[in-house]
Amino acid sequence: MFKIAFSPLYAHPLPEGHRFPMLKYELIPKQLLYEGIIEESNLFEPMPAAESDILLTHDKNYFQNLKQLSLDPSHIRRIGFPLSKELVQREICLIQGTLDCALYALEHGVSMNIAGGTHHAFAHKGEGFCLLNDIAFAANVLLHRKLVQKILVIDLDVHQGNGTATIFKNNPQVFTFSMHGKDNYPFHKEKSDLDIPLELGTTDAIYLDLLKNNLSTILDQENPDFIFYLCGVDVLATDKLGKLNLSELGCKERDLLVLGACKQLKIPVAGAMGGGYSTKIADIVNAHCHTFKVAQKLFF
Repeated sequence: MFKIAFSPLYAHPLPEGHRFPMLKYELIPKQLLYEGIIEESNLFEPMPAAESDILLTHDKNYFQNLKQLSLDPSHIRRIGFPLSKELVQREICLIQGTLDCALYALEHGVSMNIAGGTHHAFAHKGEGFCLLNDIAFAANVLLHRKLVQKILVIDLDVHQGNGTATIFKNNPQVFTFSMHGKDNYPFHKEKSDLDIPLELGTTDAIYLDLLKNNLSTILDQENPDFIFYLCGVDVLATDKLGKLNLSELGCKERDLLVLGACKQLKIPVAGAMGGGYSTKIADIVNAHCHTFKVAQKLFF
């Protein structure tokens, strides 16, 4: 069964100016249900993550200060959201959603979190609208429980996964691969195992060729037994922040390349949605829904 993490908490508890990008978390499942791609039984609501699991990835002092809302003002500014108990609780459920998706993927081949992709969170700090790193959290729990031996993180959000790269920089069991805008946030890039910086205005043909060639090489060399796929749609030409020039079809072809390789090689994959900041909410929702449709068609 295609299991998809969704929670009412994803209706982000934020001031008016921050809400527009978060509408997709409500609209994506509604659109998938409307089109008959999924049924209500495909959706599940994650519970809060266990603190013992969180501390496999995140610094104890940071997590305690986060829960107690006692981060210093400069740290809160780097995160970019006003801090609240509701926001922290949302993040604790969000990361558990990605872990639950990973566990479902081990059973069914694929699963996806309608939220997730909080790749700017480091072990000891948050930034870039990310408090806790869901993919790092889920990967560390899988490794700790000895459910997998080698993980590949495919981060195709337009922004480099700097937090994820740093968390796993000395861990040979996790290979981090990031294709991102060279001249985009974060302006200080960390070092992934493989970084592919993209020029402004990169088009479908160039992007897909780079992805196909590098992904094939990584899969051959690393032989992962689990994949986390961060499938941000901020690569679209319509995105206000992305600065690339991918079409909706190009974005869908990207998903076909990644998820098709997972299916062909029988590697379980858990997806997280990542960013999307197009002016029209329909552009964001449609592009994300294509990812679910591709997964549904390939695996079920």
